[in-house]
Amino acid sequence: MSKSYKVVTYGCQMNVHDSERISGLLEQAGYVRAAEVDDPDVVVFNTCAVRENADNRLYGNLGHLRPVKDKRPGMQIAVGGCLAQKDRSEIVRKAPWVDVVFGTHNIGSLPVLLERARHNSSAEVEILESLDVFPSTLPTRRESTYAGWVSISVGCNNTCTFCIVPSLRGKEKDRRPGDVLAEVRALVAEGVLEVTLLGQNVNSYGVEFGDRLAFGKLLRATGEIEGLERVRFTSPHPKDFTDDVIAAMAETPNVCHSLHMPLQSGSDDVLKAMRRSYRSDRYLGIIEKVRAAMPDAAITTDIIVGFPGETDADFERTLDVVREARFSSAFTFQYSKRPGTPAATMDGQLPKQVVQERYERLIAAVEEITWAENKKLVGEPVEVLVAVGEGRKDERTGRMSGRARDGRLVHFDGGPDAGSIRPGDIVHTVVTYAAPHHLNADGAPQAHRRTRAGDAYEAGRVPRTSAVSLGLPTLGAPLSIPTAAACDR
Repeated sequence: MSKSYKVVTYGCQMNVHDSERISGLLEQAGYVRAAEVDDPDVVVFNTCAVRENADNRLYGNLGHLRPVKDKRPGMQIAVGGCLAQKDRSEIVRKAPWVDVVFGTHNIGSLPVLLERARHNSSAEVEILESLDVFPSTLPTRRESTYAGWVSISVGCNNTCTFCIVPSLRGKEKDRRPGDVLAEVRALVAEGVLEVTLLGQNVNSYGVEFGDRLAFGKLLRATGEIEGLERVRFTSPHPKDFTDDVIAAMAETPNVCHSLHMPLQSGSDDVLKAMRRSYRSDRYLGIIEKVRAAMPDAAITTDIIVGFPGETDADFERTLDVVREARFSSAFTFQYSKRPGTPAATMDGQLPKQVVQERYERLIAAVEEITWAENKKLVGEPVEVLVAVGEGRKDERTGRMSGRARDGRLVHFDGGPDAGSIRPGDIVHTVVTYAAPHHLNADGAPQAHRRTRAGDAYEAGRVPRTSAVSLGLPTLGAPLSIPTAAACDR
């Protein structure tokens, strides 16, 4: 019988997409996904190293699996991702029942490493210092029938003092535009309606082939792919954000008016210490331009509280910027010291209670603003791409859920025809209630459009991409992207 597998993912969208590739690799090698109630033959942890609690979660879960593995001869455990790249053989030292450790640069080695560990009855640790194969060349088992991730680059050339990602993911490597568009077309052919373009810093896309305007061109190129209804991207960096990207967002119909742009701090002194090469005025200026071009734009962000040396005045400045920016949502974090980063050895490490108090004040300020912004949408029409499992209370309340074009979460009443509405379908409804983190639409939908994505969901088809050439840039002139009027997507 085929061996079963389960992939457990921690961290960012990059890791989520890497886990889709891990699943694709294992299924290509003959494994089958384990049912939720079953103990799998192989458990793969795809890890994050950005925050300390990721370490604790991994080792806690590994500890829980030890007695399970003791009772199941032949069961294997693999650890990959950023924490594996960082800790390497330390993982096997702390958890000797782990069979395979692989890094961010050699995901494609996993099936071979599992077989080698099984044959040799010993742990296999393989960590490469640079990419051997661009990840997008690997087979991918997509988790969604209606929305897909598409990497446009891997790695990062920034040197933020709090971040360990560049040392674990390496320098930025860009894919050729034609390769990106080919993957998008392949997804659309499978029924996908929405793609999110992924990069550690999407704004610097094109650095490898010498075109600083490449990302804006890529956004415009998405507009010509027939059947592609929504395009998102994450994450941009304020230092590289250019006006041509704003124009491309505003002028390309299928590019959503949603922007996730990390702030990290509203204090110029803290931004300097973080080595974030922009200041609060520059950041707010970008937001002003985005809203001038797209008044309906929803802007989200990341904010770190308690960075070493942050004063009360620094924190108050962050609150000022939050109030001025009027974010629709914010991912808020307490600073986490990560060994190997410059910030870990900086003077002025703050006491936990100071960081916690500031964190709670920040959350309160953010929620006050997001609630006020969401209340402005009550009575407004909204287009919802129906999702799977977005609402924890959906079953109890009889609602369904999905995302508006601006990225907001919407819980809606399906009305008398709710039984015919499927994940991947499009519903038009009207907002009746607003909360800080979601919208409700409790009237019957104004319209329901059945889609190819809904058909795929109903048929149980899982999008897979494996036959598209998606390699690293090669020598020679870069592939040009035609203007939106003449090109594909």
